[in-house]
Amino acid sequence: MYRGRVTMLFAVVLFLPLVSLAYPPAVGIVGQNRDCLACHANNGPWADEARTILDIVDATTGESLGLPSGEFLIEVERGRTRTVLTQIGRQAGDDAPAPVRNAWLYVDPGQIETGSLSKFAPGWSVNLPMACRIVGDPVDKYPGAAVTSLPMTVRPGDSAQDAQVELQVMLTAGESAKGNPNEWLTGNYLVRNVKLRVIDP
Repeated sequence: MYRGRVTMLFAVVLFLPLVSLAYPPAVGIVGQNRDCLACHANNGPWADEARTILDIVDATTGESLGLPSGEFLIEVERGRTRTVLTQIGRQAGDDAPAPVRNAWLYVDPGQIETGSLSKFAPGWSVNLPMACRIVGDPVDKYPGAAVTSLPMTVRPGDSAQDAQVELQVMLTAGESAKGNPNEWLTGNYLVRNVKLRVIDP
């Protein structure tokens, strides 16, 4: 019995680094990888961003928070919350096959190598900074498109300052092999800067 437990423990310890490499939160959470490309290939059929949907909208008004620069701006009064929707996908009528899953992560690159449990901007609370979701969410603005849409709520606390995070995105199809995320999986990587602005009452 004792020998069996030792063997099982050894196997878990040996395999744990492979899990950390392939698991999506390897960017700053269970690993210190800088971005998704540390594990995944940028080899999918969705490289033409002209047909890609990548937007952050206010959950109440539906207004896009995009700026002319291609960045996004989320403004929140200190101590209050604001919910936004992260919308990712491909437009209807795309020649390429639709992605199956979209994965995304909001991360402050300066926090990746720190011991902080949160890799979001310091002083900001966030309830859902990352997700992996099958496409098919209905979005009125994009009828017939292969899209994911999911809410995220942020709140600047007492110590929060204006900050910037990255929205790292992977559009994917296929299934990733355990320990080898590039096998059987195709994807395209996108990144956008998201500015966070504190409004003091």
